[in-house]
Amino acid sequence: MPKSHIEWTEVTWNPTTGCSKVSSGCRNCYAERWANMQYKRGIAQYRNNFELTLSPSRLTDPLSWKKPQLVFVNSMSDLFHEAVPDSYISAVFVIMNQATQHTFQVLTKRIERVQLLANQLNWSANIWLGVSVENSEFIYRAERLKLIPAKKKFISFEPLIAPIADFNYEKIDWVLVGGESGGSARKIEKDWVLAIQQDCQNAQVPFFFKQWGKRQFNPDINDPSLHKSHPFYAKGGCMINNQIYRAYPN
Repeated sequence: MPKSHIEWTEVTWNPTTGCSKVSSGCRNCYAERWANMQYKRGIAQYRNNFELTLSPSRLTDPLSWKKPQLVFVNSMSDLFHEAVPDSYISAVFVIMNQATQHTFQVLTKRIERVQLLANQLNWSANIWLGVSVENSEFIYRAERLKLIPAKKKFISFEPLIAPIADFNYEKIDWVLVGGESGGSARKIEKDWVLAIQQDCQNAQVPFFFKQWGKRQFNPDINDPSLHKSHPFYAKGGCMINNQIYRAYPN
């Protein structure tokens, strides 16, 4: 079972790998860097490097995992990528419908395709759907998310590279925020984070702050979560005004 170092999930499941860039948040894609490393190592699933690749042999993996897990679906891809056949998306949903012991977290930037297929899919209660939003230009993804019949809907503001304008969090069940990491990471500002955190508090939406991304982005140089010995260590630390915010939906 592929345990994950992503703070808001427990394991990853990649029935597809590879993707293509669709917006500014994709510029420094961590999955692309990771895929390139796996390609160089000769890992069969990454034989096409970061080109969209189906992995039918991985489809049934969650059925063999007996312990209930939070499962991030396609941490290395986007299930609703235009190169993934409708029939393959349906096959992924059938497995999620069957593996009711798990909670599946599906995250996409391609909400338009979700809208086209939504009524053909079985949105069982164990499937959470989320959209990535990096700045206000793409907040429409979250508006369209509200129209999808998933039982739990979430927004990932990661990497957050600009402030988010006014947004009504009604019908949103969870919000994640994180700064970009890596050598070319773009800075996240504390005011942007606090504004989202306050909006979530006002709307009673669970708020999860993942990381500042880089040490120099963290406004608190004494943040103990900067250190790997800390139980909530994250890239660049993860405290906001000496508090850790890692709430989940009920």
